[in-house]
Amino acid sequence: MSATSQPIEAVTFAPALRAADPSANYWMRQVMLRLRREVCWCWHERGLQPAPSPTVLPPFSDRLIGTLDQSRFWADKQRFFTTDATARYLTDQIGGARSRSAARPSRGSFEWVVESLALDDVSTFALALGLTAAFDASMTSVISACLNDQTKLHPTLALVQKLWDVPEDVLRLADPFHPLFRLGLLQQTGPHDGEARWDAPLSVPSLVAELLLFPESSLPHGLVLLAPVVDRREPSGAARVVPLRLTALHRDGLRVVPVIGAKGSGRRALVQAVSAAAGKPVVEWEGAAALEDQRSLNAIATVVWLKDLYLFLSSEPAAVVPGEKGGRTVIPSAAIPATVFVAVTDRHQLAHVPAAALLPALDVAPATFEQRVEVWKRHLGRKATALGAEIAECARRFRLEPDTIATVCRELNALPGPLQSRDLADACRAELASDLGDLATLVAPRFSVTHVVLPHKQQVLIAEILKAMRSLTEVHYVWGTAKAWNESGLSVLFAGPPGTGKTMAAEALATDLDLPLYRIDLSQVVNKYIGETEKNLKRVFDAADVADMILFFDEADALFGRRTEVSDAHDRYANLEISYLLERMERFKGLAILATNRKKDLDDAFLRRLRYIVDFPMPDAAERRKIWRQVMPVYADCSDVEVDFLAAQFPLAGGSIRSVVLNACLQCADGSGLSADGGRARLTMKAVVTAVKREFDKMNRTLSLEQYGAYASTIEGLDHE
Repeated sequence: MSATSQPIEAVTFAPALRAADPSANYWMRQVMLRLRREVCWCWHERGLQPAPSPTVLPPFSDRLIGTLDQSRFWADKQRFFTTDATARYLTDQIGGARSRSAARPSRGSFEWVVESLALDDVSTFALALGLTAAFDASMTSVISACLNDQTKLHPTLALVQKLWDVPEDVLRLADPFHPLFRLGLLQQTGPHDGEARWDAPLSVPSLVAELLLFPESSLPHGLVLLAPVVDRREPSGAARVVPLRLTALHRDGLRVVPVIGAKGSGRRALVQAVSAAAGKPVVEWEGAAALEDQRSLNAIATVVWLKDLYLFLSSEPAAVVPGEKGGRTVIPSAAIPATVFVAVTDRHQLAHVPAAALLPALDVAPATFEQRVEVWKRHLGRKATALGAEIAECARRFRLEPDTIATVCRELNALPGPLQSRDLADACRAELASDLGDLATLVAPRFSVTHVVLPHKQQVLIAEILKAMRSLTEVHYVWGTAKAWNESGLSVLFAGPPGTGKTMAAEALATDLDLPLYRIDLSQVVNKYIGETEKNLKRVFDAADVADMILFFDEADALFGRRTEVSDAHDRYANLEISYLLERMERFKGLAILATNRKKDLDDAFLRRLRYIVDFPMPDAAERRKIWRQVMPVYADCSDVEVDFLAAQFPLAGGSIRSVVLNACLQCADGSGLSADGGRARLTMKAVVTAVKREFDKMNRTLSLEQYGAYASTIEGLDHE
């Protein structure tokens, strides 16, 4: 060491640890010196001599005796600090000159916090104690020795009181609204019940500690600085008001700006533009997992307040805690003076936020069809050249937002060779997250339109529905009907007795149109409580608006019944639900199919708004013959079955015919195998006729023996021994 060199004073127990903030170093040294002095007293108080090695801590004693003896030993402790050589040396060091920075402290530093909050010495010491524990890993054993409890590894308010020269001063810290706690600089773990507890562990969040100690350090992992975006267009609505509010209002607590839009929309760009207009940088939190932890989120909010930044919580799925009514969004503590832009899809996700903290919402309009087409072409580049019609169809069927389209295009561009139209649809479908929850069930279609047996008029109507769905893109966006008709899709009604093919036709349309089919569970949608049915319907249609799909409402008369005369509040709300449903049906961009056995019970206003009404009659003999032949098992010998006789004699619907054939097959199976090799699998006419009898019995319908013809004796034997 040179003659002019001065030894560097230790700041913590680990001698190499030093902060960039001189004031923090001074106060952490105060913590270290006072802990060392307390250790000296612990040796003396417990009637022991200090160990020869300075690294040995005093043993633990009976905590109750130590507590009861505090008042008796108080005067002795003060004399000890001035008479014991080691303790006196440490006391002299504690009373040394304070270190202050010559320059103005950096925002967010320890010294800046002390000055900005006008912290008194005891509050500054408490913050330094928590900060030292976060900075120096060797503190734990010293803390437990001073607290005489080997389970206590973190500082507490009780320890602050032990170390401070005027213990009564610490009482002002036992306030959960003290700035250190209110602003998230210090945290107490465990239940508080509105009170700060003396034995609760004190901690400075690691994200906050790094900034206090090293104010020029880079942003914590997960926080990304967004480049400012200057929107050359004249802002309107909330986009103009919010920057004025942000700059005009004094921040004495949390400010929340809802950013409402769909996944992948321009929410980020709008936040960047508003922040630029307000003249302040904005950071985006990309560490989605921490958003479900209130403490971590508070620490993030404290950091952005210290660094004078805006915060954008863009990871909406992680920011929303599921709940009984769709979930609520996690936000930082209302006391932290941070400005937070929160990405949500629905205003109700912020219903729990105090009104005083909410600023006007920024609404991000969904991308138009033309904008979606432009984004597709721009990001696909040369691969889009030969796919004009396919891109237009995808842009209409899949209402993806620009950011999501860009992600899909990156994946498609990675595929070798030219793209096929199927590639676009598959990539879009993989990106969708249509979740109708327990309100609907995804149905795997089993049939195509060629399997549906209907009279000529109904077949023509089904063909027209297919043609209409395939023509929506051209008619809406080439012919120009989109604006007048609100880009709507089709709403159709399938009416007829049970088993006449309504569900089968819905599955066939799903197959031929290549659309997902969801069966709406009316038992979950319809709710006896006022307003709940409307909320459930909103959930269904909001989720279905993301992309074209088929919504199949079976037994729709339970939901779409006639509006009644208003006699009480329930009637009035029931009528409101039907009105809301009619309005959402008109705006629905996919294919809504309603099936009912009771067409006459449907509301007339509802029927007028449907594009197509398809009546499914009971099949005649010729149609029944087609159905019988269609449902015969492929791998069984059915030569014994008289299809013409069955079709002519028994007026069954298609669903009943399928049930009859399945039941007959189950009775003919003898366990010898599934194939027809060696004639082992054979469907007999006797089994079929027996199954017909069982089907009519199930429907409470009786046929005369003459209708069974030559098989009357078989039927007679079923009822009599």
